[in-house]
Amino acid sequence: MAGQLRIAMVAGEASGDLLASHLIAALQAHLPDAHFCGIGGPKMQDSGLDAWWPAERLAVRGYVEVLRHYREISGIRRQLLRRLLADPPDVFIGVDAPDFNLWLETRLKAAGIATIHFVSPSVWAWRAGRIRHIARAVSQMLCLFPFEPALYEKHGVPVRYVGHPLADIIPLEPDQHAARERLNLTQDGLVFALLPGSRQSELQFMAKTFIETAQALNRRHPQARFLVPLVTRETRISFENALWQYGAQELPLTLLFGHAHDAMAAADGVLVASGTATLEAALFKKPMVIAYKMSPWSWRLMRRMRLQPWVGLPNILAGRFVAPEFLQDQATPENLAQALANLVVDPIVPGRLFQIFSALHRQLRRNTAEQAAAAILPILRRAT
Repeated sequence: MAGQLRIAMVAGEASGDLLASHLIAALQAHLPDAHFCGIGGPKMQDSGLDAWWPAERLAVRGYVEVLRHYREISGIRRQLLRRLLADPPDVFIGVDAPDFNLWLETRLKAAGIATIHFVSPSVWAWRAGRIRHIARAVSQMLCLFPFEPALYEKHGVPVRYVGHPLADIIPLEPDQHAARERLNLTQDGLVFALLPGSRQSELQFMAKTFIETAQALNRRHPQARFLVPLVTRETRISFENALWQYGAQELPLTLLFGHAHDAMAAADGVLVASGTATLEAALFKKPMVIAYKMSPWSWRLMRRMRLQPWVGLPNILAGRFVAPEFLQDQATPENLAQALANLVVDPIVPGRLFQIFSALHRQLRRNTAEQAAAAILPILRRAT
């Protein structure tokens, strides 16, 4: 390949930032002189991305919330399209963020630029008709889950299953003892990890419920400890304010800056907001309860588009309810505390879940970054 390759990328959330950073590293092993540019978070930037905009500008969730920020996000997208058309990269890689990236990819592909979408949109859960649009947008789809390629093959979309990078990162046999030592926890006694979401918009709807669930669990198990990993200073401040607001400052609760994997490894049970963290809890082989709340308008829109009974990734992958789900009005502190307490004290269920989640882990462990790079390299060769 002659000259310096230019690879444009867009990732809009923390999970996409992590995926893309591993992909950049894998591509750099084959293409050490390649230049990466576009929109990304701190992990992508640490890996060498020239960030024209930070990923946080795109990190908005929920239909109503997206509408509030539509003008800003749409403006960034139009500016990015003009820049990429004026100086075309050798390939464009959209990492998740489908509403942003598929619009962009459709126009770039029409202009002759090879487009790769890394992480299939959840067409199997919400918007199956979208596949025809995806076929016009992408030169190659890279899927994280094994059931996804068949959906695209039926519509003639080039596709490859690459596994899930979290399955590569998380050990097959997590060490609870070592995790508790790292967090200065005793080895005996119950530990609950609470993961209420990675965005302030999520905490707006989830913090009160998670705190009141912890209070209910504390009444049942006074010796239990609670771990709350939060990824940003803003979410930490928001959760601290909620603790005071709801009179929970006396809870035996530790706020962690990051360290979500340590918290899950150390825990006996996990209360988790629906999203990628549910898969992480499964890969740590933990009994979990999945909860989610959003604005009433977003919930009404989402509920109409829902195509299957599961929301949490562990349940979707298992094809059945292996983790209880409580959504919107059903996500009460009483329901959540009861379900989580039942799971952790059951003499049989944690062992069965360990077996189910171990099989899932082995299925997803494929050295994802290297698999994705292997799929992208031939496209780069054709483009150059």
